[in-house]
Amino acid sequence: MITVILYGFKEEYFSGRIQVNYQDYKTKAMNRKTAIVTGAAKGIGYAVAKKLAADNFEVYAVDTDEESGRKIHSETIRFVNADICAEKDVEEIFRMIAPIDVLVNNAGIVRDNMIWNMPVNDFDAVMNVNLKGTWLMCRAAAINFKRQGSGRIVNIASRAWLGNRGQSNYSASKAGIVGLTRVLALELGKYNVTVNAVAPGLIDTPLTRALKPEVLEKLIEAQPTRTMGQPEDVANLVAFLASETTRFITGQTIYVDGGKSIGAGL
Repeated sequence: MITVILYGFKEEYFSGRIQVNYQDYKTKAMNRKTAIVTGAAKGIGYAVAKKLAADNFEVYAVDTDEESGRKIHSETIRFVNADICAEKDVEEIFRMIAPIDVLVNNAGIVRDNMIWNMPVNDFDAVMNVNLKGTWLMCRAAAINFKRQGSGRIVNIASRAWLGNRGQSNYSASKAGIVGLTRVLALELGKYNVTVNAVAPGLIDTPLTRALKPEVLEKLIEAQPTRTMGQPEDVANLVAFLASETTRFITGQTIYVDGGKSIGAGL
């Protein structure tokens, strides 16, 4: 079951069958293009949602973090409380919101450990959210985009797909996203749909700030730029790939990592 929180209505929630006032609301927004951004309650996802909203998109921010989601919903960003790992939730998201123009798959988690210390549950959890969830959203979007003859998919991978010690699960999931992106570009190209991946490196997010200071300092020192990127750096590239001007760019993985991808893994 999913919930859509609509700004401007008096604590109205919509789950299951679409209600009439939600349809009326959608009609008012028909002059804008529609984008879905997953993992959008904070960090990179929220920066992407804000950028697309500023570019006149009607944005649906999908996340399981209801507390953070309530804080971000506005006239142009609608919070959708849903689990992208659940096939029924994904189907309901598209049933309620479609047609859409852009899908940004940003949702992801980490469960870091050296492989000899990693429980299989941590491997499964990361693959479930990062890869299966992205695949489910891509499948639903592909059905809609194929039917309408247009669309943009931007998948958030990671520089870690090149390999990071202690991230066998995370790196594998992000490598899967790169492969998925390439396949979908081949399958959807003739339907005027582009599919690209963005691979961020060290970005200043709540997750990064939670690292031990000495660990974070070491990571920054390993950067060619000696700095962290900002979520807006990623959002700007996503917005470019989501635009109409990129019709001939597809199947690509573009790094936003301050040059770190030039060298080897950590």
